[in-house]
Amino acid sequence: MMAALIMVGPGLDWQSSGGLFDFVLEYLIPRVSDAKTAEWLQTVVNENLGSMWIPDLPSEAREDIYRLLQGGLLTHAEKELPEGPAKPDTLATLRDLVQMTRAGNA
Repeated sequence: MMAALIMVGPGLDWQSSGGLFDFVLEYLIPRVSDAKTAEWLQTVVNENLGSMWIPDLPSEAREDIYRLLQGGLLTHAEKELPEGPAKPDTLATLRDLVQMTRAGNA
């Protein structure tokens, strides 16, 4: 499985498995308010691009993504991820992403 990267902000890179990266983007796609951003995120998933640079997005899209990640990603992951020995580590990895969005958005 390929490693994937979300650049959250200057000096803030979140790395994960490709599967977890896709999970984050698939959480965002139906929730972002901007259709262009949703389309772009879908392309990243479909083409297996494996990286997303939040700072490159227009500020409204950036704020939207930060808000969505902070507001519901962990709750969504708790519900959607299968139970098993990997779940606590996976949730911790997602928690790191959410904390980075707070730092990157300060």
